Amino acid sequence: MSIKEDISNYYEDLVVDYMVEQHSDRGLTREEMEDVACLALNQLPARYYRYSVDMAFFLSSREMDKMRSQVEEAVGSAVEYVLSHRDQEDRDG
Repeated sequence: MSIKEDISNYYEDLVVDYMVEQHSDRGLTREEMEDVACLALNQLPARYYRYSVDMAFFLSSREMDKMRSQVEEAVGSAVEYVLSHRDQEDRDG
């Protein structure tokens, strides 16, 4: 395995999990969901880890709550952006 395959950004997991839990019924296409994920992640800091157990061990509950709150805000903003641009494309033809 390469180094690239052995590290992950914890926010990616949080964003995707939140999107599946909260926004899977919004009628977004797969491409739109991918756009939402990218837009949301670009609003968030990177938090890399090698093993997911590291995140559970090193994060306090306060830090985790803050991260979840940031994810909710970033995903909400990204969904609104994607939906508004889809509506704009529908009007433009």
